[in-house]
Order: sequence, then C-alpha cells, then structure tokens
Amino acid sequence: MDSYKFIDGVYVYFVTFTIVDWLPVFINPEATEIVYDSLRFCHANKYLRIHAYVIMPNHVHLLVSDADFENERLGKTLTEFRKFTGNKLAEYIDANLSEALSQTTRAKQLNDRIRQVWQPGWHAEALASEQFLMQKLNYIHENPVKKGFVTLPEHWRHSSAGYWINGEIGEIPIVPYGEG
Repeated sequence: MDSYKFIDGVYVYFVTFTIVDWLPVFINPEATEIVYDSLRFCHANKYLRIHAYVIMPNHVHLLVSDADFENERLGKTLTEFRKFTGNKLAEYIDANLSEALSQTTRAKQLNDRIRQVWQPGWHAEALASEQFLMQKLNYIHENPVKKGFVTLPEHWRHSSAGYWINGEIGEIPIVPYGEG
C-alpha cells in the first residue's frame, strides 16, 4: 500500500516515484514516453494538475493537485498512475532492456503482483506555504544540475524548468498554482 498523507485545506503536493533499486529505466526515450503519456492522460481525463515535474534516470518528482481541490480523487489518480505506469514499464523492461533489469523487477514481487517497478510509497509532502512550494519547485528543477547532467535547469529536456524560466511549452501541460 502506498503511503501518503493529504491534509485538509492543503491541495498542492510534492510526490516522488522511484524505480526499484534505483534502476536507470528512464535513460530510454520509450520508458520516459510511458510516463509522459500517462501524465497527459491523467491531466485530460482525471483532473490531475501538474505544476512542475522532472523525470530523472531512476525517479520522477512532481508538484501536483486535483483540478477541483479534491484530495481523495488526487490520491486515487496517483495510485492509478503508479499502477498503470508500473505495468507498462514492466512490459517495456521485459521486452527491451537487459534480463538483469527484468529479473530485478521480478525479484521484488509483492503479494498482489509478480513484479515491482516502483519502490513502495511516494513520499507525498503537503505544500502548505508559498515558501515550501518554491523550495520544492527549485529542488525539482535543480535536480539534473546537481547530478551533473546539465549546467542550467532549463536545459534538462524532461523537466518543467523551461516553462517556469522561459515560458516554453513542453511535453506535459503545466498549470500554474491555483488555476484549474
């Protein structure tokens, strides 16, 4: 069961989804596209509002909310996102990546599935103040810089930094805070 805590009156959350054993699955464009497609679907069909994101080689950070500020629906959407992308990524790993990566996901099987792609939990943090929200926004965008992948946040293709810094439209529809 995923662990998360939603707080009444707080509607924007920082969440992290990490691949088991920190496997670098998102170095392949096809795996990254699975996440993009699912986020776009959740935005269009499940009221998910993405305020910021970064896809790193082995994890994803998001600032998200529900369009109508319904935390219960947000929790359900994020659970469904993890389940759907986990299944798709497992299929992709089995068909396209090394046998060692496939065996790693199978070695982590749980009672309700034969393989596990995402680590348990998503570490939801309520962003109850503008200061905390900005701290997490900067953390997300600086992640590829701190890892040495790029020198400027807006140079990382799999991030909303280009939107927030230069107003660029990227792979994921970004919704400024408080807008539906």
